[in-house]
Amino acid sequence: MAAPVLILVDRPLLGMSGGRRNGDGSSPGFAAADPSAPQLSVFDLGVTRADGVFETVMVSDRNAPALEAHLARLSRSAAALDFPPLDLGVWRDAVAAAVAAHPRVGLLAVKLVLTRGVEGTERPTAWVTAREAPDFTELRRRGLRVITLDRGVPHDLGSRSPWLPAAAKTLSYEVNSAALREAARRGADDAVFVSSDGYVLEATTSSVLLRHGDRFTTPDAGQGGGSSQGIVAGTTVRRAFEVLERLGHTTASEALPVAALTEADGIWLLSSIRRAVPVTRLDRAEREVDHDLTAKLNDELGR
Repeated sequence: MAAPVLILVDRPLLGMSGGRRNGDGSSPGFAAADPSAPQLSVFDLGVTRADGVFETVMVSDRNAPALEAHLARLSRSAAALDFPPLDLGVWRDAVAAAVAAHPRVGLLAVKLVLTRGVEGTERPTAWVTAREAPDFTELRRRGLRVITLDRGVPHDLGSRSPWLPAAAKTLSYEVNSAALREAARRGADDAVFVSSDGYVLEATTSSVLLRHGDRFTTPDAGQGGGSSQGIVAGTTVRRAFEVLERLGHTTASEALPVAALTEADGIWLLSSIRRAVPVTRLDRAEREVDHDLTAKLNDELGR
């Protein structure tokens, strides 16, 4: 496996000055760095307080079909944490540079990270990495055993407490990690969060897709990237909806009671790199899997 590529982004925000310069004197706002060398300060607020946001983008054969959706969500997440507007042109070019610098492989995972920076400097830290993605073919065939966990918040958290960055994709993932540890203790692979008042939210690192006959649904994350349910709006589930609609199915984003989860004809967890993974067991109940539809979804999502 080839070494990962690291690009340090010097000007992640609009209007920032400075940055490394190329040999011709230009300053694109980013520069390649040695991924094996120390780069991050121990005083960076991304380390000490998990104060920052990120995105992971699938790049298939040098094509990133959902890049613009990820950049838009990165921008929304940053705004939710009160960062100034991002310079999406610099980020877009940094991603392109990372992909171009990595040896050609079938699938890359490209990660974009923005932190508050070293405490007291008022200058954010940002970078892009590109590395060969794991092969999840067997996982997509085998499926996942999943448990439901009460997230301890109401489904309308976002509207009740709009000051919370509940819909932002932040670096703070301890609750998600704790859920995965609990799932492992119960003999499962992953967890789906449900609200304290009985609605489906999201999985630890994935969106939830349900099938009832020819109708496919996902928990509503709100319009324009906002969220009344305090969940992250999925980019992969949007692409899956496009595929399903072309196949003649109907799709919808809506508030889904837990009963919709338990009564579903099919359940998938969707994320950028793993794509669509079927759920084979929910809590203690075995679930039917449509392997043909799963294969069609993943074929389309991998392009």
